Amino acid sequence: MRALRIIDTEDGPRGRITEMEQADLTAGEVVIESRYSSLNYKDALAITGAGKIARKRPLNAGIDVAGVVQASDDTRFAPGDEVLVTGWQLSETRDGGLADYVRVPAHCVTALPAGLTAWEAMALGTAGFTAGLAISRLRDNFQSPEAGPILVTGASGGVGMFAIQMLAQAGFSPVAVTRRVEAQGPALRELGATDVIAPDTLDLGGKPLGSETYGGAIDALGGPVLADLLGHIVQFGNVAAIGLAAGPKLETTVLPFILRGVSLLGINSVECPAPRREAVWGDLAGELKPAGLDRIAHETIGLNDVQAVCEAIMAGEHSGRTVVDVTR
Repeated sequence: MRALRIIDTEDGPRGRITEMEQADLTAGEVVIESRYSSLNYKDALAITGAGKIARKRPLNAGIDVAGVVQASDDTRFAPGDEVLVTGWQLSETRDGGLADYVRVPAHCVTALPAGLTAWEAMALGTAGFTAGLAISRLRDNFQSPEAGPILVTGASGGVGMFAIQMLAQAGFSPVAVTRRVEAQGPALRELGATDVIAPDTLDLGGKPLGSETYGGAIDALGGPVLADLLGHIVQFGNVAAIGLAAGPKLETTVLPFILRGVSLLGINSVECPAPRREAVWGDLAGELKPAGLDRIAHETIGLNDVQAVCEAIMAGEHSGRTVVDVTR
């Protein structure tokens, strides 16, 4: 079988297409014949060696996969079933989806919901699932469109673009936050953003609180931007933290939490429990399914093209989503 495998080289971990035996895949009860995967920032880190994502090596890359069950020792799945896997330590401690076959524990497998094709599931992938999970958590904590606009930071990334369109479809007013206002503004407005602003707009100028302007936020940046936007959230609004592109440290005060009742919700899409995961994927196949999915997932490539796209991601020269047809 063919696989894009993370191996140790003189220059550090790197992704290389290689041949391996299916018997050498990491353990699990379900063997999936891969049809599609997708490329996320995390994949680019692993494949280019910019980040040590694969905690043991050699290990197959790819944190997402959709395909057909080839064999299963678990009665919940049978050969021929269409399934998907996102997260669950694929490409970290388990062989990932950029390979002809994947073997995983049964609890990692989600049945492909009616309303989604395998390609659509991977066009969404971890990015779409993370956006859907964040919206699910916001709603659980009584977030409503009436509370005000929802900030979406990292708006030009995969998660941000999905979050904007999903929020708009759900009746919210998303405000895109990006440093590339002029370049990305028209596309983000087309997805449903009611406004496009730069992160500097949120700067509190050293004050602990600013004006109550936004009903909530989905934040992919962390660091100073998250600290600033917390001070602009209305009473009992919610902020879903999904990433740390601007840094892992959060230097803020407790004032947004104890004076305005703001909630900071952590989003862990990697180990999301199966019942919640299935519910979110159901939403993604239904009301939250992006109407313009093919505009966000703008290209489908083969395994041989993955390295070049990952390098473009790391160079900041890539936007939207890339689906990988593993069968090519």
